[in-house]
Parts: sequence; C-alpha cells; structure tokens
Amino acid sequence: MLYAKVLRSKYPSARILNINLDEAKKIPGVKAIITANDIPNNEFGVIIPDQQVLAKERTYFIGDGIAVVAAETPESAKKAVESIKVEYDEISGIFDPFESKNASSIHEDKDNNQVIHHKLRKGNIEEGFKNSDVILEREYQTQFIEHAYMEPEVVIAVPYENNSVVTIYGSVQNPFACRNAVASVLKIGFNQVRIVQNHIGGSFGGKDEVISSMAARAAVLALKTNRPVKLKNTREESIIESYKRHPYNMRYKVGATKEGKLLAMEIEAIADSGAYACQTPFVTWRSVVQATGPYEIPNVKTDTYGYYTNNVYTGAMRGYGSPQVIFASESLMDELAQELGMNPLELRLKNIFHDNSETASGQKLDNHKVSLEEVIKKAADSINFLEKYKEYSREQKGDKRKGIGMAISYRGCSLGAEAVDAAGIILSIQKDGTVYLYSGLAENGQGLKTVFSQIVAEELGIDIEKINFMVVDTLVSPDSGSTVASRATLVGGNASLDAAKNLKKKLTDFIVKKYNLAFKELIFKDNSIYTPDQKRIISFDEAASQAYNSGVFLSSYGWYKAPEISWDEETGQGKPYFTYVYGCQIAEVEVDIGTGEIKVLKMVAAHDVGRAINPANVLGQFYGGISMGLGYGIMEELDINEGYINNTNFDEYLIPTVKDMPDITPIIVENPDPNGPYGAKSIGEPTLELGAAAIANAVAQATGRRIRSLPINLEKILVGHSLKKGRKKK
Repeated sequence: MLYAKVLRSKYPSARILNINLDEAKKIPGVKAIITANDIPNNEFGVIIPDQQVLAKERTYFIGDGIAVVAAETPESAKKAVESIKVEYDEISGIFDPFESKNASSIHEDKDNNQVIHHKLRKGNIEEGFKNSDVILEREYQTQFIEHAYMEPEVVIAVPYENNSVVTIYGSVQNPFACRNAVASVLKIGFNQVRIVQNHIGGSFGGKDEVISSMAARAAVLALKTNRPVKLKNTREESIIESYKRHPYNMRYKVGATKEGKLLAMEIEAIADSGAYACQTPFVTWRSVVQATGPYEIPNVKTDTYGYYTNNVYTGAMRGYGSPQVIFASESLMDELAQELGMNPLELRLKNIFHDNSETASGQKLDNHKVSLEEVIKKAADSINFLEKYKEYSREQKGDKRKGIGMAISYRGCSLGAEAVDAAGIILSIQKDGTVYLYSGLAENGQGLKTVFSQIVAEELGIDIEKINFMVVDTLVSPDSGSTVASRATLVGGNASLDAAKNLKKKLTDFIVKKYNLAFKELIFKDNSIYTPDQKRIISFDEAASQAYNSGVFLSSYGWYKAPEISWDEETGQGKPYFTYVYGCQIAEVEVDIGTGEIKVLKMVAAHDVGRAINPANVLGQFYGGISMGLGYGIMEELDINEGYINNTNFDEYLIPTVKDMPDITPIIVENPDPNGPYGAKSIGEPTLELGAAAIANAVAQATGRRIRSLPINLEKILVGHSLKKGRKKK
C-alpha cells in the first residue's frame, strides 16, 4: 500500500500560474504525483457539479487541493508535498455573502454569485402588517460550525479488485453518493466502482462530499500506480478542507394583535455557501419550509438565499438548515412576548399548530397527530417553567443570575421535496435459520443496524442475534440514496419491514401447504411458528431448513417509497413533507454578569418520535443532540478571517465536554404515525435544532440583554447587545 498526501492552496482565492513537481519527484519512495491535469473529469457535485477534485486554474478556498503525492511511507509523501513549488497570482477574495450579492462572479462560468433563491408566499403580507397592533423587526446571525467527529476522514483505494476498476474502503457516510462521484470523476460506469463502508468514527452529515473528493483522488493514484493507496487527513487538514454548517444572516419582521395572535411574518435568510454549491440548494430549501416555526400565520413572505464566497464551503450538518432559522424564530417569539407583556409559553400556546392546522406552505396537517401542545406541556410541567419564569423575572441580586427559556419546532421527516425518497433492503434466511441483512442505508453511529435488525426480528419472531447486518457494499446493497435527513428508521425501517413480511409469507405458505393446515396466516414468535390458536408447529430454524431443502427461495427485496409530496417553486406552496415530528426543549441557565460565564444547569427535551423502536437508542440521540445544541449556542465557532481558518484543532475550536453538560430530563413522546414502521418517525436531528434557541432565551432573561448572534459567549455577555425597539401602532 502507498500513502498519499495532499498539497493544499496557499491562498483562498488565486490563479495557479505554474506547478513545479521536479524536486518532489526526486524524493525517495515517491511513486506518483497527480494534479488536476491527471483527473479525467475534474468537477463533481450531488446537486450542482461545480466542486474541483483538484484546483486547476484557480483556487476558490483555502482547502482546495493542488496536487497529491503517493509514496512508500507517509513521511516520504509529506516531504514530497513540501517540495512542490506553486506560483500563484493572488486574487482579492469575497468573504461576505452580502458583498457577494453584487460582486463579480467567483466562478467565471456563472452569471452571478447566487447559488439558489427559494420563495414562500402565503396570503397578503401588506394586509397582515396593516392589521397588526405590534410589529417587530429583528436581525439574527449564526456562525460557521465544524462537525468535530472523532475520526478524521480516511479512504483506501484498491485497483482492480473483485472485477471492479477500483474499490474504495473508508469512513464513508453515503456510499452510493461516493460511488456516483468517483465514477463520474473517472468517467466509468457505476458497476466499475465499489464502495465498502468501514465502521465510521462519527459524521453528523460531514463525511459526504469531502470523502467523495478524497476517494476520487485516491482512486486516480491507485490506477496510476496499480497499488492500493491510503489517503488520511490529520485533524488540521480535516478542519481546513471539510465543509461546515452554513452561517446565516436573518432578518425577521413579525406582526401580531395586542392579544398575541400572529398575523404576518416576513423573512429574509442569507446563507454563506462558501466556495462551492454543495448542499446549499437543499439546506436553504428546508429553511424556507421551517422558517416561520410551528405557528399558524395567515400571511407569510419568506426568501432564503445562498451565495458563493471564498470561505470554506458549507454543506450538510445535523439539523440541515433548521437550527439557524429556529434560533431566529424562537428568539423572536420571546422578544414579541416581552413586547406584549405576555409570558413566552402563553404566546406560543396561542399560535401553535394543532390537528388540521395549515402550515406556511398551505399544507393541512390532517394525516398524523400534531402533538406540539403535548410536548410543550410535558416539558414545561417537568421543570416548573411558569413558576421559574416568574421567579427569574423578578430582580435578582448579585452577579449570578438565573434564567429559563424554551424553544419549539416542527420538522419535516425524510427528504421531502428535495428528491424522490425510497430505500431498499435485501434479506436472506439461511438454511440454519440465521439471517443476512443488506441495507442500502449506512450505519454512521446512529443505531440503524440495531433498529433494522429489531424490526426484522420482531416480524419474523426470532432473536436479534440470528441477524447478521452486513456492511454497506455498493456491489450488493440496494441503492437507497444518502443516509441523511433522519430518514433511516422511517424509510429504511419500512423497507426492512417489507422484506421481513415477504419472507414471512413465503414460510407461511410453505408450512401451510406442507402440513395441510386450515389457516392462511401463522404466528411467528419465540423462534418458532404457531397456529393462530397458539399451537406450536415447528421451530423457525427447522422451517427454514425444510423450506430450503424443498427449493423455496428464502431471499427477499424489501422496498419502500415515501408517500407523494408536492412543492411549487414560485409560491412555496404545497405539501413539502408527508409527516412531521414535534419537539420542545427548555434550558435553565446561570450567568455570571461579572465574568460573562454561562452555565447551563438543566435541559428538558420532549420529542414526539412516533414510536420508539429502541428507547435506549432514542435517549442516546437526546443526549447527543443536546450536547451539540449547547455547543452551537454558547461555545463553538470556526474562526475565519478573510478565508483563512485560525482554529484548526480542538485546543482552539472548543466543543462541549462532560463537564459542560447540564442535568438532562429526556421525555419520549409517542404518537404512532400511520406511515412509520410500527408507527416510528424521526429523532436524530430534532434533538439538536432547539438547544441554542432555548439557551439564548434563558440567557436573555437572566441578563436582560438579548444577544442575537451565535455563539453567546463571554464577550457578548459583558458588552451586551442593544435591543431594537418594536414599533407599536397607536
């Protein structure tokens, strides 16, 4: 095996005049060096193919690769990279999306720097504000966020293995997206690229496009040298090259009656896409759907934009366009409540969705239980929200002040109108009664293996130990799209259930015929098969053996396609998701107004998951999501200055540790959904999207200072942010 190392750009924006490899080629152990000229097709992208595998004529951000060396040892590869000489002509970069709106195009083949613009129009916004007694206008801002997975990215490319042109092993979040990218770059068929997912050390949405780029580089080198090539990022390389969560600038205008009934909301959200489009078109689309929050508002105008800059590019991260707008909309609700002289719980309960409510996109919520009031009340009761809110609203003595804040959300499940949403499972019963399960969706640490295996075990009535969940392998597993959008349990779980039901029917038909039974259905439980009146017929293992020896095909392809949805790009009206989940989180904080230190004392999280297939796994998502939400709210920020990243390791990019964690009260709410496997829905992302907003509201109550940008840090606490006054009509 050879070891690869990447030379990255010296400047975030520059023309490449010359690349001199002469000295690097002389380094002992160097076997190959590639540049953009060696890449058959140098651009790829899931949505817009504008991302360079290696920078060819110019660099667009500081993480762009210039050349890649493959050598006998990592040390030789590193030395060779340091010997490559590149001549640049530095170009003034654009690092602010507001500046990018009117600047000349960063990508010269494009007319302007706008990646995307999504619109939503409902009712008459002018009439809504005209009839409002109170109008507030506010601006909110969020930051670049690093995924901070424990394992940096790594791939190994093996040439000509198992009749494929190239096989890629690695920490790949979305094997089929990676396969598609590598095949496109190499200009070969999908059947010639094999991706095998190894156990992955965390992702949170982060090991997609960056891994595809690395896999393509390693593949080109492997084919050039006819040897396996390993490409691994250090932590510093990972932070410099990998995409981040989008920073947003958001302008909100809300109108309400003096009784607190929302009448109108106008929103403009601008996302920094960085150097490439990546996931910006879809991230900002989810934002446009959820920007108004889970509130009945008759008149809405929302615009979300993405703009190219020369910053690090931005893509998928847990929450995917919702944490930003929820921070803004839920901060706004507290500010409006203060303006109206109401408590924040009362204002929310006046306006939230219920069964049959109509969303901002005109969708009637009539096909599932809308449990917002339930999750709010369960969360509020568990922490005595109203009593503490009244207590902390009184004057507090000393430097340490307490506050309590809440945030609520609704979240569309699965991909929605982003793409066709379908998934497959291959299930095979062996003649000894054991089972192989091949999934097209990937285990990224979220517990998918356990959930799918549980569903199959439940349906076939066997112990879960009988099931072997195979690694995702694109030559065997069914293409099920990407493992994103908290869709695995809902879509993949239904596919697992479909496959298990198919095999259950095959075994039932065989047993009924073999034993001449007067039944059409049998009971599968306790590793055995029973008649409907509970008489045991045969063990599951023996049934499998007899069926196999009788020539019964005991494999099945389970498939599930999500229900139809709709979306009008011009008006933002339609049915963007087929079902939703609902959540409420409440934070209790203590702020030292002398030092600016924030302690999150308690967090309550109530989330409707439909049905908890594995309650312990669900709780793990609660704890992990709350931890990430806390980091997003008060701690984490990628320090970028004119395109350069200053905090490239965890000594400076701070993430929460066990010492930062509050007491957590998780509340699993179950309202089984008719579309979910056994009624299950989603939980992976909802637990992250609320924490920062709840903490921000709690800090505002504790300090009397509303901070409208994340993270809420010591400096902002001590300096304070001036409140923009609301406009009251006479």
